[in-house]
Amino acid sequence: MIQTVASANRTHIIVLGACNSGKSTLVNMLTGQRTSLVSDIPGTTTDPVRKPMELPGLGACVLIDTAGFNDESELGGRRVDSTRQALDTADIAILLTGHDEAGEAQWRRELEKRKIPVVEVVSKADLRGVVPKGSVATSIQRPEESREGVIEALLRVMSSDTGDVSLLRGLVDAGDVVLLVMPQDSQAPAGRLILPQVQTIRELLDRGCVPVCCTPTTMPRALEGLSSSPALIITDSQVFKEVYAMKPADSRLTSFSILMAAYKGDIDYFVESSSAIERLREGSRVLIAESCTHAPKNEDIGRVKIPAMLRRKTGEGLEIEFVRGQDFPDDLTPYSLVVHCGGCMFNRRHILSRVERARRQRVPMTNYGILLARLSGILAKVVY
Repeated sequence: MIQTVASANRTHIIVLGACNSGKSTLVNMLTGQRTSLVSDIPGTTTDPVRKPMELPGLGACVLIDTAGFNDESELGGRRVDSTRQALDTADIAILLTGHDEAGEAQWRRELEKRKIPVVEVVSKADLRGVVPKGSVATSIQRPEESREGVIEALLRVMSSDTGDVSLLRGLVDAGDVVLLVMPQDSQAPAGRLILPQVQTIRELLDRGCVPVCCTPTTMPRALEGLSSSPALIITDSQVFKEVYAMKPADSRLTSFSILMAAYKGDIDYFVESSSAIERLREGSRVLIAESCTHAPKNEDIGRVKIPAMLRRKTGEGLEIEFVRGQDFPDDLTPYSLVVHCGGCMFNRRHILSRVERARRQRVPMTNYGILLARLSGILAKVVY
């Protein structure tokens, strides 16, 4: 069922254009339903409207309808700010042209700066005359033909923009036995596994591997039951030391959070930035960013365990601040280090947009798994 695909694993397609350029009409045409309100009144679309769906060839997607970028209403500036924030999640942009040349040129530059591939669309082309070369023509009189043209253009830019991005690339081969060490503490949802664990198990099965699941306390028994050492052990980052002490010498080790760091973010920048831990002092400021918005508990890794470990190393005067969900500062320069969660609730583009912001401002940024491996003294001994 397409609705069960997590938003973080969908291709995010944002639709941009001036007021009344046909954005909502285009979104409704692509979805085949009345997803966005269509009106001749400027400013009908306010906050970005997100619609999960499946498009032929593109698979699971999220279409994002946005406010007109030339909205001059009282709230127009805030609406445009919301559109810019939505760009942080966009894998592909559809830009409707021919309505505001200056505004369209400005957004082309913004998309180019963010390295977001663009499909330019001329709406109501049968009434507009000449269609610029490279643009896709749409017409409300020929909706099916128009829909196919837009999807074909999206497929072209998507195929030119994708690389080998998968959770376990280069780490396993078909037939490998992989041991998954998964603590079930108070943070684990009752009766369920957390998303990174589920994603890892599914990819291992898809790759023809044999996943074996255990907890830290049952790990010795799990190893005894195997005829040979597992090719790879994937653990929760919180029990790195315990698992490393028990692992066979010929088994490689990594963590769910490190896998997510390489899958969603810039693993090299995360590893490089982790050295900033050694430079933290009393009074240094650290920002911890969580993508989900769960209420923290006593055992919470981001709110409790990581701050405690950092303060044990640095001193109680270390200043630690937290942000959740979509909240993330534009200005990161007050911080000596940013520590991000695995980002299982965000798509790759969203995490990379935050990494780029930190890099541009020359602020070190790492993630939970890399930080915990470094604090445990085994970062050089894990694989990613």
